[in-house]
Amino acid sequence: MPKFLLFAIFFFLTYQLQAQTWEIGGSIGGAGYIGDLNPNNPVKISGVSAGIFGKRNFDGYFSAKLNVGVGNIAAYDNRSSNQQFRDRNLNFKDQLREVSLTGEFNFMNYIPDAGRNKYTPYIFTGIGISSYAPQAQDFRGGTRSLRSLKTEGQLKPYGNNTVVIPYGLGIKYNLSGKFTIMADMGYRYAFTDYLDDVSGVYPDKNKMTGTAAALSDRSGEITGNYIGTVGSQRGDFKSHDTYFFLNFTISFTFVTANCYY
Repeated sequence: MPKFLLFAIFFFLTYQLQAQTWEIGGSIGGAGYIGDLNPNNPVKISGVSAGIFGKRNFDGYFSAKLNVGVGNIAAYDNRSSNQQFRDRNLNFKDQLREVSLTGEFNFMNYIPDAGRNKYTPYIFTGIGISSYAPQAQDFRGGTRSLRSLKTEGQLKPYGNNTVVIPYGLGIKYNLSGKFTIMADMGYRYAFTDYLDDVSGVYPDKNKMTGTAAALSDRSGEITGNYIGTVGSQRGDFKSHDTYFFLNFTISFTFVTANCYY
């Protein structure tokens, strides 16, 4: 984990312990991704997400949130409406595990059980780190881890973790007393293009193991016509993938008599 993120988490937890008002909660929802196997639908959910968090509320507008979350993403070329994707015939699934520190801004002064506003829209952004390990369903119906296979002929496998930039918006509502319910959509800009194991061009399969070659070019599994010639396009050549969590959250805020004053 990067040192700057460890320092930020340490600072956040120290501030939490000194705080008169802080908040804890949990979330559940859906997860999806935008990348080489889904370039055009930014709201397509492909799995579930869940998380827990602790938050320091500085006043009714600003807060800092430490979040630990997990989300499952997947995509299948053979289910696409695009013939070119169906011809390519790749697939993947990936479980993402994320730790993030975000700042949150309420558009309305919101203090549950103590303020006049029962609800407010809000926005957030920050920084985090996410682990990823793409797998593919093979033609036998089993799953294979893809990183070590180097399916695009990489000299070494891509990493286990990536820095991410979370950003998004949502709305929160004071359900009762100190309990708040929230719904938000949060995207994560990832500093990798391999959440799905796809990025660039087809490699020379003659220089790969049999399993790596088979999972690199899957275009001919049904038709017998393999399109993955050396150097031809396999991915979209972009430098990053993006994923999102659509979260539904319930939280409890510890509000004391002298909070925010």
